[in-house]
Amino acid sequence: MRFVLVDRIEALEPGRRIVAVKNLTLGEEYLQDHFPTFPVMPGVLMLEALVQAGAWLWRISTNFSHSVVVLREAKGIKYGNFVEPGRQLVLTVEAVDNLDENAQIATFKGNGEIGGTSAVSARFTLTRYNLRERFPNLAPLDEELLADWRRRHMALTPLAPPVGQRG
Repeated sequence: MRFVLVDRIEALEPGRRIVAVKNLTLGEEYLQDHFPTFPVMPGVLMLEALVQAGAWLWRISTNFSHSVVVLREAKGIKYGNFVEPGRQLVLTVEAVDNLDENAQIATFKGNGEIGGTSAVSARFTLTRYNLRERFPNLAPLDEELLADWRRRHMALTPLAPPVGQRG
């Protein structure tokens, strides 16, 4: 993943909802070109932040059962405000579908806000798979990816109990 657009997970209801944040700093690589005299987070990256939050919700809800979660479709995307450096984009994503352990596709609705005002909203569908399902020789890479996702999860939610130990 080139851009990590979730800095912290603030709240989580497994299978239902996640609240995460992206703190935008002037050090973000993409702000050098978008736009030099008026740096703002590109709209496609605001959408990607929602997608990444949705992927975290699905990964955590299913105990990291799949190494790859990607965007399949996005609908009804609406942009409201610019996200400038020094601002915090609060990402709230809810599962529309039941995040069943066996589902390969799931739909989410998300909203990104700055100070209570919507910056981006969308309904999107994610799909997931393990690399070994398509390329059996990549099974070891699946394990590496899953271990990395678990480490990242602990960094995003340092006070959270390990997955599987929630009450």
